[in-house]
Amino acid sequence: QVQLVESGGGLVQAGGSLKLSCAVSGRTFSINAMGWYRQAPGKQRELVATITSGYNINYADSVKGRFTISRDDAKGTLYLQMNSLKPEDSAAYYCAVATRLTNYLGIDIRDYDYWGQGTQVTVSS
Repeated sequence: QVQLVESGGGLVQAGGSLKLSCAVSGRTFSINAMGWYRQAPGKQRELVATITSGYNINYADSVKGRFTISRDDAKGTLYLQMNSLKPEDSAAYYCAVATRLTNYLGIDIRDYDYWGQGTQVTVSS
């Protein structure tokens, strides 16, 4: 079992920044990839950024150049630095981990078997 707890969401004006954190605990040795996904009302959950145990990093095209995913294994924490936020970035953001990968890039949402409870990000225009 792996436990995930997100924090850092909130309300910010367009152009502002937020940093999300995800505390990871439990059977962390089984993790092959970690990622951030988001889901806006009425929309499907979508990939934001992923990082594998081999440090392959992937971003959604919509966030490239604005968001940065990172991990601090010593602290057991996954981060998402979000800059130049736009209203369309508003969503519930979820931290997730994958213990087995069917895609070495870690970009298949079906591989992610543990999820956090989500943290809301709202960007006002």
